[in-house]
Amino acid sequence: MSQIILLNKPYNVLPQFSDSDGRPHLGHYVDQPGVYPAGRLDRDSEGLMVLTDDGGLQHKISHPDHKMSKTYWVQVEGAPSKRDLEPIEQGLALKDGMTLPASCRLGIDDYDIWPRNPPIRVRKSIPDSWITLTLREGRNRQVRRMCAHVGFPVLRLIRYRVGSWTLDGLEPGQWRAL
Repeated sequence: MSQIILLNKPYNVLPQFSDSDGRPHLGHYVDQPGVYPAGRLDRDSEGLMVLTDDGGLQHKISHPDHKMSKTYWVQVEGAPSKRDLEPIEQGLALKDGMTLPASCRLGIDDYDIWPRNPPIRVRKSIPDSWITLTLREGRNRQVRRMCAHVGFPVLRLIRYRVGSWTLDGLEPGQWRAL
């Protein structure tokens, strides 16, 4: 039977199980042998990572051909309107080609988000806002590039959902086996 582990990866943690430079990595949080990340989540991003020992499941989650949806909570600089986000919903021309249309909405419902360590930079003269973004592809730093393209740089990025799995009930650094 396959092992599946859901981890709430903290900010500034590498999405791998070792690091020759001594930086924080998954091995500092998960002590289950034989599991590997199904997809990546950049060091400067937080949130849900799925770890498994099932190569087929890893492939299904991470390979672009399968287009498994992933939802992100994105704190951006500025106060976008629904209209500002329409290009993301239609698909954008980035340097590596057109993105697929994405689902995008203002806000993150009533979820109580933990403080980030270190905190994001706050500028008194520029507001910040949260948006919820759901993609069916996962290019390198895609969410950050899409938001910057429409004029709203990302301050904080949290992956909330992968397929049907969510962060619900997991504090940063916590994991649970399914």
